[in-house]
Amino acid sequence: MASEFGEVRGVAVGTWFESRSAVRDAGLHRHLMAGISGNFYEGADAIVLSGGYKDDEDRGDWILYTGQGGNEAGRQVRDQTLTKGNLALALSEEQGLPVRVIRKQRRGGVDGYVYSGLYSVRRHWVEASSDGPLIYRFELDREPSQGEWEPQEATGHRATSVMQRIVRNSSVTQYVKELYDFTCQFCGVRLEVDAGAYAEGAHVRPLGGVHAGRDAISNVLCLCPNDHVLFDKGATFVDAESRLVRTATDEVITELSLEHYVNPGNFSYHRTRIAGQAY
Repeated sequence: MASEFGEVRGVAVGTWFESRSAVRDAGLHRHLMAGISGNFYEGADAIVLSGGYKDDEDRGDWILYTGQGGNEAGRQVRDQTLTKGNLALALSEEQGLPVRVIRKQRRGGVDGYVYSGLYSVRRHWVEASSDGPLIYRFELDREPSQGEWEPQEATGHRATSVMQRIVRNSSVTQYVKELYDFTCQFCGVRLEVDAGAYAEGAHVRPLGGVHAGRDAISNVLCLCPNDHVLFDKGATFVDAESRLVRTATDEVITELSLEHYVNPGNFSYHRTRIAGQAY
């Protein structure tokens, strides 16, 4: 069955369904049990938030979603792998594909499911679960076109959370880029465009969400767009000896050129939480 991305004709945001089979019949999600709908070669078109993974965080417009696999009776007993639904979500991130979100919800004492609209997968990484084994984490933001998520009234306890948006200080990244004359610290390339030299300020420890990185000079590198993407996705990392390493092969690519102080703790965080290294 081919994946269908985006809105489903005739299904409005906030539509409530009495069962997973009703969700499937409406064309929102293809499975009755699995949380991730899609496949590894097209991407993930939908997820269900049902409370099956205790490491999930749901703040309405922002979701921290736990990948699938290794969970038995609500406890993580095995490491997850980047396969099946997890690989599908990663592909949706890479290709910018929208993901439908369906939430399990109780109304009037009856459990059901509500369609919550379209979200985008912003990033993913590996970390230890609260039970110990490794899990994949996917950060999703609600699509701006959907407006803010307003949950329907439901019986029982409701917890309220506040989502703060990060306002970046452009002077921080600009300082680092000028320090390196807009030359990539990883590959040494200096790009020239019509408006002049071009480089990007890359935060070593990501800002916001669960990462809580600082928008500070000690957390910023000057990179070309290619190396910025590879670093952000965990395809490369900087080891304890300030060497750039390719994650898939452990190949040392180069010695990192550092003319300003970068907090070693930020590199360590990136290695373990973004690149999935054990050190």
